[in-house]
Amino acid sequence: MRALKQSNAILDTEPSQETEGQAHSNLVIRAAIAGATGYAGRELIALLARHPAARIARLMSSGRTEKQPFPIEQSHAKLRSTAVPSLDASEPLLCHPLRVEDLSKAEVDLVFLCTPHEVSHELAPALLARGLRVVDLSGAFRLRDSDAYARWYGFEHQTSAALDEAVYGISELNASAIQAARLVSNPGCYATSVILALAPLLQAGWVDKAAGIISDSKSGASGAGRVPSEKLHFAEVNENCRAYSIFTHRHVPEMLQALNLDETNFTFTPHLLPIIRGILSTNYLRLALSAPVSGVGDVVTLFQEFYAAAPLVRVYGDGVWPEISAVAHTNYTDIGFALDPTTRKLVIVSALDNLGKGAAGQAIQNMNLMFGLGQETGLL
Repeated sequence: MRALKQSNAILDTEPSQETEGQAHSNLVIRAAIAGATGYAGRELIALLARHPAARIARLMSSGRTEKQPFPIEQSHAKLRSTAVPSLDASEPLLCHPLRVEDLSKAEVDLVFLCTPHEVSHELAPALLARGLRVVDLSGAFRLRDSDAYARWYGFEHQTSAALDEAVYGISELNASAIQAARLVSNPGCYATSVILALAPLLQAGWVDKAAGIISDSKSGASGAGRVPSEKLHFAEVNENCRAYSIFTHRHVPEMLQALNLDETNFTFTPHLLPIIRGILSTNYLRLALSAPVSGVGDVVTLFQEFYAAAPLVRVYGDGVWPEISAVAHTNYTDIGFALDPTTRKLVIVSALDNLGKGAAGQAIQNMNLMFGLGQETGLL
């Protein structure tokens, strides 16, 4: 298979000691994608194709019946060379059957797992044993409590060593740990939109938890993945909006874990929108009496200071609220606010692209941190 972004540089897989954000003119991250035929895999291919310090070392399918390599454009017509100028039109980009033994440290530095939870659960430890670093886009390593997987994901977690080692990859909150990690668990798309909207307030102690927090989220249909189901047929989704997985959505426990909340003071309800991509989360809470807030400007200032070093979070001023069209096909999370000072009710609206910042974009952001690059490299 051909390589993208050709270079003679040899990459040391240990994190770079150079200052984050400094140019790495000789750095080439050799990345493999397992599960390249899915939506997140497609986004990763497009992002890696234009990344200044990465190249695609190998693409692999997941759950397909092919026994031989096949052109990835058979799965993703959008990736035909004419649609992605950085791909070499003279040779097709091949996708191979998924075999761990085909991945070696001599040829690959990092593997993105765009595979089902149970598959990632088996693959990640095997890849770590081969000396490879991993960014897992499934939920297989998001929860620290192994006993929680039976309830939320429907399988028993059996890889305690990898689970103990995994770093939760919300880049804006865990950058230092991600830089040194071998295994990063990419957050869920809904979880990212909610965690980034609530973390500054909760860490500042400004939230009246006893009053409860409600997160109402709406997502495009691509968030359900590419495997077809009855409820994702066009006739079911189009001109419709419905709630689903009330009290049972598998992103809930990672939100609780990251925000130090419990189920008694947090309610999350997801909805499916008749659009392809994007998430809008509207979060409702009451500020604590002790919160030093006289107006929404104080909240805006808190968020601006909290995310001052976060290039992919955009904090809106008073009276401006995020919308999906502003973040679609980007890697940003936009956050805006409305406050009723009399009742101390605060509404935080966040928006992101579930395939970008909610999946592939965040995975690239984590890769950048793992190899000493600026978080936004290849994403703006």
